[in-house]
Amino acid sequence: MNRRPSSQKPDRQPDPHSREADQFTLALDVDEPALTREALFEALALWVELGWLRQLDRHFAIFLAERDPDDDPLLWLAAALASHQVGRGHVCLSLSRVLEAPRSALSLPPLEEGNDAAQAVVLPESLLEGVTPQRWAAVLAASSIVALAGEASGLATPLVLDGERLYLRRYWQAESGVAAHLRQRLGQPLAVADELAEQLAALFAGNQREGDDPDWQRVACALALRQRLTIISGGPGTGKTTTVTRLLALLQQQSLARDGEALRIRLAAPTGKAAARLSESIAGAVGRLAVPAAVRDAIPQEAQTLHRLLGARPDTRHFRHHAEAPLSLDLLVVDEASMVDLEMMAALLEAMPADARLILLGDKDQLASVEAGSVLGDLCAGAGVGDGTGYSESLRDYLQAVAGEPLPAAAETNPLADHVAMLRKSFRFRADSGIGALARAANAGDGRGFVQVLKDGFQDLATLDIDATAFERAVVSGYRELFEALRTGASPSAILALQSRFQVLCALRRGPWGVEGLNERIARALWQQGWISRTDGWFAGRPVMVTHNDPQLGLYNGDLGLTLPDEGGRLRVCFPQGDGVRQVLPSRLDAAATAFAMTVHKSQGSEFEHVLFALPARANPIVTRELIYTGITRARSRLTLALAKTQPRGGNDERMLRDAVARRVVRDSAIAERLLKASAVSTATDSSGREA
Repeated sequence: MNRRPSSQKPDRQPDPHSREADQFTLALDVDEPALTREALFEALALWVELGWLRQLDRHFAIFLAERDPDDDPLLWLAAALASHQVGRGHVCLSLSRVLEAPRSALSLPPLEEGNDAAQAVVLPESLLEGVTPQRWAAVLAASSIVALAGEASGLATPLVLDGERLYLRRYWQAESGVAAHLRQRLGQPLAVADELAEQLAALFAGNQREGDDPDWQRVACALALRQRLTIISGGPGTGKTTTVTRLLALLQQQSLARDGEALRIRLAAPTGKAAARLSESIAGAVGRLAVPAAVRDAIPQEAQTLHRLLGARPDTRHFRHHAEAPLSLDLLVVDEASMVDLEMMAALLEAMPADARLILLGDKDQLASVEAGSVLGDLCAGAGVGDGTGYSESLRDYLQAVAGEPLPAAAETNPLADHVAMLRKSFRFRADSGIGALARAANAGDGRGFVQVLKDGFQDLATLDIDATAFERAVVSGYRELFEALRTGASPSAILALQSRFQVLCALRRGPWGVEGLNERIARALWQQGWISRTDGWFAGRPVMVTHNDPQLGLYNGDLGLTLPDEGGRLRVCFPQGDGVRQVLPSRLDAAATAFAMTVHKSQGSEFEHVLFALPARANPIVTRELIYTGITRARSRLTLALAKTQPRGGNDERMLRDAVARRVVRDSAIAERLLKASAVSTATDSSGREA
């Protein structure tokens, strides 16, 4: 049954035996802003029961209340919401944002299916009635368990109040550290040799322009030549790795000519799959370079995970490399940077040598990391769109001289924008590509256009009813090539190569349209066709995803493997690693899940020839523009959307799609604000260092 929350106070209590009793009523039945301890914890318990709040968040509030029972309940409410926001990917709790839209701080709506209890629910706006940001901040500042940002470093409080943002201490420290390290990289530009202009022109001579648009690949490369921090954002097929490979060639050519030594360059990505794809892409791009062999040999072609790069220590949150034991490198390239969470970025920046270059590659429009933070998105948003409109006059002059790319003067300049380049032209999706058209509509938030693209008859797009047998037929057909290779005794490397041909993606983890339900359904369909011997446990052909880091095995969260028999018929879980295959006994994989279907979050950093993308039938706050865009762009050649037909006369629920495409994720953080504020202070000082 589809239940929708209502904010209307009921006129009467429903009869427990009537149909009305099967509906939730969300009652705002608090007339006065008298928040008591009892009322708060009763509300928190019910929110947990409804799935709006995590049990962890409630217990955090209880812990703080036990520590200081005399605190204002508004403090405990803020603590529970701040903890919950972290679980949803936010870095902090914005007091003003919560008061403007109180429900935004909870995972609601919808209500959990299957809960048939009839009850009145007090919503956040009821508990916060009459509260202002100033009053709330004053309550927090008066507590002994909250430190103000200016004095937080010398205290050990669990919460930190920075302006109107409330942080869990750990995340305040991480955000402060990231901002401080990035600020150091926004300094004076590096010297660029005059001869690089000619070399740059030669490397990009084959690029075709569209009208009067600049060659943004060339702009990005020229940008990165002169600074220690460069962010290159672009969608699939826009040439991010091609651009960075040419940049590495230019830098190595310069270093070899000047010093006779190559730069120490490392390549990394958040997951094993993303690292493997980066290695493959770089190797292909290096092979196409028209440069001396010594330069090609000096460009690394093997990437590793960030955990492996930093030296993850088993059973701890610490790494072997940090401020006192920095990484030994001159330049680091991080691909799929949108997946890097705040704490990982803090650890990475702490381990970076001060004079080393950092290049972040990614797609700002993709889903952010599962963990808290959206560093790449925050930086790109703070910089503007990254299309040169905010570039400083000195940078525009430089790009004209070195890259031959004249850019118009900007009405407003942005110091962060000087470090961001946006690649816009996709070389993967042709003008007649339905996948490309669908991705553009999703990215623009054009729900009506999105639905229309599905109806336009593109050859690379299809839809089906997820509840019909057509879903099983599509899955069996998609996996057929892999299981035929398995049946004929193909080599593990050949079978693993086929794993990227087809993949089922979904938005949710639980429920009939989530990972759990779809994996069971897919396994049953394959078993019925005789492709697998069983539907549970370990069996040949079972795809698995590592769900926790295991440095001892060299496997990390998100690594995708396939269960295959060895020559003796014994099962091994095979993972692609570099040019070879890593085989692991199933008994050694303590944290692995079946991956016939995986969430869109887990698919980031991967691409597949054909993606079957399953979306839930009902509106869900998890299904957003970013999720849909990311799921769509995992498909290289073919995309099938599996949708539940919820309308009485059939047809896909178009309204759900339009609403989801319009729904955008905005994560609360202050990284860009910190950087821009620091830059403003810096530019407001005179030569003596005194503020003007």
